[in-house]
Amino acid sequence: MANLSTEIAAYERMRDVLETDCFGKWVVVHDEELIGTFDTFNGAANDAIRRFGRGPYLIRRVGESPYVTLPLRAAGSPCQRLRKLQKGNFQREERGVSNEIRL
Repeated sequence: MANLSTEIAAYERMRDVLETDCFGKWVVVHDEELIGTFDTFNGAANDAIRRFGRGPYLIRRVGESPYVTLPLRAAGSPCQRLRKLQKGNFQREERGVSNEIRL
């Protein structure tokens, strides 16, 4: 099983061809292979999770920087909510969907 660094290196080796053929698409790389191209991040993530579970795998939008800048406030809140979820200390949102958990 590859690690994330291996997947990133594999993407870098494919980058020229991907930028020519798949610019703007989302790609999934797993075990140093291109698994698929997708129009949306959600499509790529859903396929990767369905196939490989928790990973590791790389999901990246072709032609964009892999780095995202978040406002300080936004950067902390998803992590805090994830920690609460992992500890079982969370509340379900009351919006008519009783079994949906919002992160």
